[in-house]
Amino acid sequence: MTTPTQQTSAALRAQLTDGSLAGSWTLDPARSTAALRSKSMWGLAPVKGVFRDLEGSGTVSAAGEVTGSIALATGSLDTKNTKRDTHLRSADFFLSEKYPAITFSVGTLVPASEGVTISGTLTVRDRSLPISFPATVALASDSEVVLDATVQVDRSEFGLTWNQLGMASMNSTITIHAVFTKS
Repeated sequence: MTTPTQQTSAALRAQLTDGSLAGSWTLDPARSTAALRSKSMWGLAPVKGVFRDLEGSGTVSAAGEVTGSIALATGSLDTKNTKRDTHLRSADFFLSEKYPAITFSVGTLVPASEGVTISGTLTVRDRSLPISFPATVALASDSEVVLDATVQVDRSEFGLTWNQLGMASMNSTITIHAVFTKS
């Protein structure tokens, strides 16, 4: 397996426009991770969890335009605390039975000074909002791309406002390590 090489903005722009990355790409869930971090107990105790089930795909056009999506199964969030995980799947938070996934759909991917800026739509439960964030891109080969990003989300913007005694932060951090292979 080849070690991924982080791409500069100029190198990535060239690969997108010369068509070498054109085609369909599929997320490799075995090598990809999505983690959630928030704070409770008035900001003193971090709550960390991992989404055990994620999927995604993307397409790069011959002109270098990128589209795609990533879905995180809300019922797969594992914080290593069964009671808390059950609560997170309830109507107070994700309502996993009715809304089984958090999805992000890519609108644009633009090379930037330190990697790329990704813009698109984040959907949690029944609310979809535009969001942009920086990411790094690394190529292991012509058939493997790795995206790494850290995204800050205010969960209250998505209607997730449960907060017993004001103990939990509304701000959450989602960290994504997404390995895509060319289909």
